Amino acid sequence: MIRVRTHASIAEIGRERWDALFANALEGYDYLHAVEKAGLAGFRFFYVVVERRGRPVCAAPGFFTDYALDTTLTGAARDLVAGARRLAPRLLTLKLACLGSPCTETALIGFDTARGLSGRGLLASALMDGFEEAARAENCGLLAVKDAPVVEGSPWATALQPMGYRPVAGLPVASLAIDFPNIEAYLARLSAGTRKDMRRKLKAGSQVRVEFRHDLDGVLDPVLALYRQTRARAEMQFEELTPDYFTGILRQMGERALCALYYADDQLLAANLLLRDQETLLDKFFCMDAERGRVFNLYYLSWFTNLSYCLNHGLKRYQSGQAAYRNKLRLGSGLTRTQMYFRHRNPVLNAALRAAAPLLAADLEPEAAG
Repeated sequence: MIRVRTHASIAEIGRERWDALFANALEGYDYLHAVEKAGLAGFRFFYVVVERRGRPVCAAPGFFTDYALDTTLTGAARDLVAGARRLAPRLLTLKLACLGSPCTETALIGFDTARGLSGRGLLASALMDGFEEAARAENCGLLAVKDAPVVEGSPWATALQPMGYRPVAGLPVASLAIDFPNIEAYLARLSAGTRKDMRRKLKAGSQVRVEFRHDLDGVLDPVLALYRQTRARAEMQFEELTPDYFTGILRQMGERALCALYYADDQLLAANLLLRDQETLLDKFFCMDAERGRVFNLYYLSWFTNLSYCLNHGLKRYQSGQAAYRNKLRLGSGLTRTQMYFRHRNPVLNAALRAAAPLLAADLEPEAAG
């Protein structure tokens, strides 16, 4: 017999039961627990679990928030909506229930691996039924799944399309296979122009000191100042990270989380929060002093620092986040597409949102890093 439960905290489920469904995913129990405890303003987290005979067989995290529909707009479309919002502050802000997390790279859905692939579509549909029940209880009209990977046989697509969810393009996930023996071999794969440009840019690295740490003791305030600078420059803004996010991730995840700090003349110019397991280095957030950081080409220095870290620790994949795609493609990364799925419980609003879907899709070509 299948039963669906919604939990207000991942602690109610437990690390062992949760991670068993996600094959010990890098953004697993410890990461999600730290996010939950970080106190992100405007977000309440929940977790939907499908059980069979009392045993979890499918699960996904989710969140409730007030969602501004211009969150992913850029340029003229964003300016138009901003003008309308000044006249009516609540215009185009809807109560949202969403599966996924504002702080994970993709929408997570986990399954009992002992059952194989059969029946996953039915389990995902049961999970969606439980999710929609939780959304109704919270009076959320807008329902969504954030950044579901576009892969063959996706359980998200199997469950969502028959339920009337509309897909729109999300932000792709950039990653690079570490299948080269050293940095010189990696550079040899790049175009001649890119290779020459990288060698020139990296010369400034001789003036930069890089320190890897598993805590932010004594440097939290300057790291937060760099984060706020970086966030202020971003066109798309969803969640605002808190001091407890940074310290909580590092504390909760232990050796699986670290921060690379970049100094010049003993001044902190950049910080890079990273997660790792035995296979992957995941770049969660890179924040930088825009003016001085560009002088030292810190974006590119951090790229090569992270590749060297992968090589030194036997990691096989560098996942570099959801921005600056032109740079990442130029540096050899591949992209995994994602989709956001949505529907509104009100048929009139649902029709309007479906018509506006092309405007709401994520911008896939953000500005290149300096």
